[in-house]
Amino acid sequence: MRAAESAARPTKRIVLDDPHSVDNMQEAEVTRVRSLQGFWRWALVAAAAATILLCINQQFSLRFFIGYTQLNTEYFYLLIALMLPFTFLIFPGTSTARLDRIPLYDVALFVLTIGAALVLMSTIRKAAEAGWEFGGAPTHVFIAGLVMWALLMEALRRTGGWSLLLCIFPFTVYPLFAGARWLGPLGGSQSTLEQATAYHVLSGESLLGIPIQAFADTVIGFLVFGTALMLTGAGKFFINLSFSICGTFRGGAAKVCIFASALLGMMSGSIISNVLTAGTMTIPVMKKSGFRASYAAAIEACASTGAVLAPPVMGATAFVIAQFLNVSYAEVALAAIVPAALYYIGLFMQVDAYAARHGLEGIPRSELPSLWQTLKEGWYYAFVIALLVVMLLYFKRESHAPFYATALLLVLNQIFSKETRWTLGSIVRFLEVNGRTFVELIGILAGCGLLIGAFSMTGVISSLAADLLRLAGDNAFLLLAMCAITSLILGLGLTTTACYIFLAILVAPALEKLGLNRMAVHMFIFYWGMLSSITPPVAIASFAAAGIAGSPAMKTGWESMWVGSIIYFIPFFFVMNPALVLQGPDPYLAALGLLTLAAAGTLCICGGIQGYQVGIGNLRHAGALEWPLRVALVIGGFVLATPGGGINPLSQVQVTSLGLCLLVPTLAIALLLVRRGDGGQRLARPVV
Repeated sequence: MRAAESAARPTKRIVLDDPHSVDNMQEAEVTRVRSLQGFWRWALVAAAAATILLCINQQFSLRFFIGYTQLNTEYFYLLIALMLPFTFLIFPGTSTARLDRIPLYDVALFVLTIGAALVLMSTIRKAAEAGWEFGGAPTHVFIAGLVMWALLMEALRRTGGWSLLLCIFPFTVYPLFAGARWLGPLGGSQSTLEQATAYHVLSGESLLGIPIQAFADTVIGFLVFGTALMLTGAGKFFINLSFSICGTFRGGAAKVCIFASALLGMMSGSIISNVLTAGTMTIPVMKKSGFRASYAAAIEACASTGAVLAPPVMGATAFVIAQFLNVSYAEVALAAIVPAALYYIGLFMQVDAYAARHGLEGIPRSELPSLWQTLKEGWYYAFVIALLVVMLLYFKRESHAPFYATALLLVLNQIFSKETRWTLGSIVRFLEVNGRTFVELIGILAGCGLLIGAFSMTGVISSLAADLLRLAGDNAFLLLAMCAITSLILGLGLTTTACYIFLAILVAPALEKLGLNRMAVHMFIFYWGMLSSITPPVAIASFAAAGIAGSPAMKTGWESMWVGSIIYFIPFFFVMNPALVLQGPDPYLAALGLLTLAAAGTLCICGGIQGYQVGIGNLRHAGALEWPLRVALVIGGFVLATPGGGINPLSQVQVTSLGLCLLVPTLAIALLLVRRGDGGQRLARPVV
C-alpha cells in the first residue's frame, strides 16, 4: 500500500536543469563591483579577446606581429595595459560609490594606467639594453614608473582591500629606508627613489616578476579552460553526477556536497565560486536531510576550500609555486594529489561519523537524477579532462594543455549538446566573464610582485633566514609552527596567493636551510594560507556559505574549524615525509603506505571528534567512558597518521607501533562497552 502511495505521489527530483544557473551563481559577488554596460562592456570584451589572443600568440609562437619579435617583458606590459585599467572601472573606489555609473575620476585613472603602461612598454627594450633598472632611466620613464607604482597600490586596495594594501605597501617602499639602523635584522641595501622606482617597473624581479610571469604563461590558459567548462554546463553535469552517485548514502546530501565541490574545484580552482555554485544546490538539500544550517554551510565551506588544492587545475597560487620553484606546473599538480586526497578523506570521514551519530539517512533514489542520463548528457567531459591530464603529465606542456582542452571541449559541445551549444552571445559572455577574472587577478598579482622586488632589491632574504633559524634554535618543528601561525594570521587579511608569496620570500628559505624538501615547504605554506578561508574572524568561504544557508556567519566559521579540524594537521605530515608530495626515492610506493596509515588514523580521529567510530558504533553508549575513549581515539589516530623518520626522531615502525598500542586497546574497550550499552541492537554499519 505504501509503495502504491509512493508511486502515486509526485516526487521532487534533485536535478540541476538549467545549464546556465551555475554560471549565474558565479556572477554573485562577495564584494561590491560594477557590472559594465554599453561602451565599457564592449571595451572589456575586446580587451579580454586581445589578452587571450596575445597569450596564444606568445605560447604557440604564431608571430602575429610580422617582422617583429616581442620580448617577454613587452608582452607582460601589453597585458597590464589591456587589463589593469579596468580595475578602476569594475571595482569602485569607496563603499558608497554608485554602481550604476562610472565617475570621471575612475575614467581618468583608467586612461592614466593605459598611458603609463604604454610608456613603460615602449622603453622596456631600451631599458634592458642600457641597464636602466639599476638607475639612469630618463625623466619621463621615472615619472611613468612613479605613476604606475601609485596606480598599482590603488588597484591592490580595490581588488584585495585595505588589509592587503597595508601588508604590501610598506614593503614596496622598504628599500628607501633599508639602511636605517632601527630596522635591525631587516636592514639591507638602501636605494634612492629613482633606483627603487626603476627596479620596480623595469626589472624582471618586481612588477614583471614571478606573479605576472605565472599569470601570462599559464594562468590565462587555465582560466579560459575553467570558464569554457562552466559555460558548457560542466557545473550541471558534476553536481548531478554527485547526486546520482552519493545521494543515497547515509548523510548523502553532505557527501554529495563534498564530491561535487571536489569535482568543480578540480576545474575552477576558485573557493568562492565553488561555494556559490555547488552550495546553492547542496546546502538546501543538506538542511532538508536533517543537517543544521550552520553545519551544512560549514561542510560546503570546507569542501570548497579544497578547490585550490585539487589538481588538475587548482588555483592561481599553484602556478606561482611552479614559477618560484622553477619546475613545471605538472610537478606541482602531482605533488598536490596526496594532500588533496587526505583533505577530502578527512572531510568525508567527519561527515560520515556525524551522519551516523545523528541517524541522518540518504536521499530517496526517486528524488535523485539518473546516473545513466547524467553520463549520457555529459560523457564528453571525461575526454576533455583526460586530454588535459595527458598534456600536463605526459607531454609536459602546461602552457599549451588548457588551450587544446578548451578547443576539444567546444568542438564536442557544439556537436553533442543542443542545450549548451554556443552562439555569438555565448562567446561574448565567455569573453566578459574571463575579462572580469583577468582584471581582478592582475590587480592582485601585479601589486604583490612589488613585494618580491623589494626584498630582491635589498638582499635581506639570506640574513633574515639566518635570523629565523637562530630564533627557532634550528628546531624544525618550532619553525614550522611559527610559519603556520604566521600564515594563518596573514591569510586572514590577504588572498591565498598574496599570503603564499609573502611567506615564500620570508620563511621558505629558512625552512629549506634546515634541509626540508623544497616542494613540501612551499606546499606547507600554500596549504596554511588556504585554511584562512574557513578560519574566523575572516573565513570568507564560511561567510559565503552562511549567506546561502541563512546561518550566523561567525557561528558558521567556528563550525567550519570544527568540521575541518583534521585538516589543520595534514600539512605537517607531508613536511615530515616528502613522499606525501611525491618527492624522494620511490615516492609512489612510500606515499601509498603513508596514505593508508594517515587514512586509518584519520578515521579514528574523526570517530573521536564526532563520537561515532566506524566498526564500533555510537560512543554515547559507552556511558561514563565516552569522553576518555574519544580523547584516546583522537590521540591514537593522530600518532598513527604521523609519518616517522626525517625530522621526527622516531622511525616509521616506532610511530606506527606506538599508534597501534594506543588504538587497539581503546577500540577493544569501546567495542565491548558500546555493544553492552545498546544490547547488541545498534551495531555499526560500514561506511557508505
